[in-house]
Amino acid sequence: SYPQQPQPPREPQRRQPAGLLRAVKSGVVVLAVFGAVGYWVWDYNTSPTGGKAKAEAAASAAADEAKKHEPEIGDCVKVKDPDGEPVPTVVDCDSAEAEYKLDEWMPGKYQECGSEYDYGIQFRNSGHRASYTMCFTKV
Repeated sequence: SYPQQPQPPREPQRRQPAGLLRAVKSGVVVLAVFGAVGYWVWDYNTSPTGGKAKAEAAASAAADEAKKHEPEIGDCVKVKDPDGEPVPTVVDCDSAEAEYKLDEWMPGKYQECGSEYDYGIQFRNSGHRASYTMCFTKV
């Protein structure tokens, strides 16, 4: 067996231009992704037709719709399905749709409207309110 001859030292390798090109491409892709996400966040929060505006409009519409079915003392209503599951809808007291006026709102289960009232609706655990009864007189 012969002794192995020492290998001549290698010259330091230079970075290949392809490595630099790959790094630049990766940087451009990362910037594009961050730019797209940033634009989406900005548009969502600031555009009048963006996601935040749509969500706020939907929440406002839902609140307005709920308010139409939660009359306060003195409000006039029309009642959908008065014999089944009645749903009072607030209407203008001067309109032809007005059927009843809310005169009393009684919290608690199984409250009964007195004989001075023409109509009553009992609600049990409806939405954010506990059980209650609404008492109406004809308009």
